[in-house]
Amino acid sequence: MSNCLKNCLAAIVMMVMVWPSNAQAQVNFDVEAGIVATGYNDVRIPGDAGTFLSLSDELSSSAKFFSRLKVGYRIGERHEVLVLFAPLEFSYRGVVDRDITFQNEVFLAGTNIDAIYKFNSYRLSYRYLWVQNPKFHFYAGVTLKVRDANIGLKGLPEQEAVKTDLGVVPLINFYVHWKPTNRFGLLLDGDALAAPQGRAEDVLVAATFKLTNSFTAKAGYRLLEGGADNATVYTYSMFHYGVIGVIINLD
Repeated sequence: MSNCLKNCLAAIVMMVMVWPSNAQAQVNFDVEAGIVATGYNDVRIPGDAGTFLSLSDELSSSAKFFSRLKVGYRIGERHEVLVLFAPLEFSYRGVVDRDITFQNEVFLAGTNIDAIYKFNSYRLSYRYLWVQNPKFHFYAGVTLKVRDANIGLKGLPEQEAVKTDLGVVPLINFYVHWKPTNRFGLLLDGDALAAPQGRAEDVLVAATFKLTNSFTAKAGYRLLEGGADNATVYTYSMFHYGVIGVIINLD
């Protein structure tokens, strides 16, 4: 982890610890569930010597159930700290009609291949409420994402190759909620950033419906996309989510 990321993380933690005890605080829980499917998932490992393999096009997989949880801690009227746990794991299976070099292991043409793609995401975010009125809320801030990634191929008995990656990535956090009526709203919520080393986008577009002062339901579409391209690894993927969820506010 770079010194810059360490300093950002330390600043967020210290802000929460030293915030005045009499400041108004509110905890909220954002729970999502639904169906996720692969849009594309391309890998080449090592990035400069492996064989390009499209897990989505050359192997097969099925849509699957997902769930994720975000906990927010709002301090006063404008500051909010959030923690997100978003697990993701897909299995792919099939036969490829050419030799595949993956993590310096050669999987021969015609081999039955089982692939595992895991990309669990843990995030710590701070955001500030820049615009606040009865019909419109706009937050923007920063996120530190810890990625726990694992891509593995299994072929013939005892033939297996796995590439693991644990790293920290900074992202821009944003949240826009337009409420044309007291109960109905439209929400744009996500983290994203692009750089020469790669990119990452995790964005939700949803309709919201206020059930009570403490419970708000939501339903919509989430896009998760990104990857990296370097000598060690080439991996780019996209996943489509059909989302339902509930936001619970605790005063």
